Amino acid sequence: MSEVLQCVSPVDGRVFVERPIADEGEIAAALDRAAAAASAWRATPIRERQAILTRAVDYLGVDREEIALELTWQMGRPARQALGEINGFEERARHMIAIAPEALADIEPLFQPGFTRFIRRVPLGLVFVVAPWNYPYLTAVNAVWPALLAGNTVVLKHSHQTTLCAERFAAAFARAGLPEGVFQPLHLSHESAAAFMRHEAVDFVAFTGSVVGGHAVQQALSGRFAGAGLELGGKDPAYVRHDADIEHAVANLADGAFFNSGQSCCGIERIYLHEAVYDDFAAGLVMAARDYKLGDPRREDTNLGPMVRAEAADFVRGQIAEAVSAGAAPMVDPKSYRADKEGTPYMAPQVLVGVDHSMRVMTEESFGPVVGLMKVSSDEAAIALMNDSDYGLTAAIWTSDEEAAIAIGERVETGTWFMNRCDYLDPALAWTGVKNSGRGCTLSSVGFEQLTRPKSFHLRKVT
Repeated sequence: MSEVLQCVSPVDGRVFVERPIADEGEIAAALDRAAAAASAWRATPIRERQAILTRAVDYLGVDREEIALELTWQMGRPARQALGEINGFEERARHMIAIAPEALADIEPLFQPGFTRFIRRVPLGLVFVVAPWNYPYLTAVNAVWPALLAGNTVVLKHSHQTTLCAERFAAAFARAGLPEGVFQPLHLSHESAAAFMRHEAVDFVAFTGSVVGGHAVQQALSGRFAGAGLELGGKDPAYVRHDADIEHAVANLADGAFFNSGQSCCGIERIYLHEAVYDDFAAGLVMAARDYKLGDPRREDTNLGPMVRAEAADFVRGQIAEAVSAGAAPMVDPKSYRADKEGTPYMAPQVLVGVDHSMRVMTEESFGPVVGLMKVSSDEAAIALMNDSDYGLTAAIWTSDEEAAIAIGERVETGTWFMNRCDYLDPALAWTGVKNSGRGCTLSSVGFEQLTRPKSFHLRKVT
């Protein structure tokens, strides 16, 4: 009898989806189908690949309202916000489709008489995409669409929490006319996913998840030379400079810290405030946090839903309690939120003051609706604190001085540097991280590079 995965909805605690986990025979059959489809798909002209993938985006868009509600049930995001992920998915997918011909074009060196020379970008083969639950469509599209556009076949393993997202992709591709075996979803356990990665037929793994998960991917691939792209989260900082527009900074950073209940790899988890603006900003952020409405994510007036699991909320509550016992002060009373209950995934937002880097809440990824505020006296102090982290996915500054923002950004150890915004992925820019935030790159024309390999053609004419 096959093992069964379950998606337990954080909305009400019931089992929302059950699916059998693929056994060895089903995994072998998926690998055979991918191998059978590879040559024809690789030979398919880029314009035809673009057309098929565009139709798949169109079909997903037709069902966007239904998909958004389904997403709310699976991972708890308020229904009025869930639609934004589907729109963001569409933006990224269409951008990657549009830039694919140029990104995948041959590279031609300087002309040399008597020779034809060029570098062709060829597909790797089979790409295994492992996607998380927090932004299941936005994270998966970063790898699935460019991998297919580049001529690879793809197998997608989604989190057990968002099983239906992989099935939505498969249904859209089937309607769009994607040949059988080019894209396949597989429901796998951690153990069978690791075994899949070890298979010689897998040429690349695109993984989004935790640092622990990233190490597991590297361990699974250690016996051979398959590549891996790893996006492993962050502890993303913000710096509000003395010349910032405070009202704008408060609104942006409240959203950056609390949207999706703080469950974002590039969400803001620590804020450094110049002493000249500390009091005004702190007061404004506390007011903004208190305005959030925590509750049933199906309700139109809810803008803060449950976290994905009660255990995740308990982890964040533990970080907060530990910081408070070490001298931090919580500025939001959880008891003012009727829905906030210990032992459930429903957790109120929290702003902590009096924090420092001896506390886990300022150094360890929280992945929840909590943010710590620290006062600094200079740009130098802010830079040092922003860099005092094992992570480096994004970082942000609020200032009216663009020249200063660039100068400071050049010294901050991060993959993306923002000015006057945060928690956003621009599909035209490279998405990458440093330190424990991972390696590799998705999005932009650069994102196609890890999904292809260069092949040089050196042709000599003999007369």
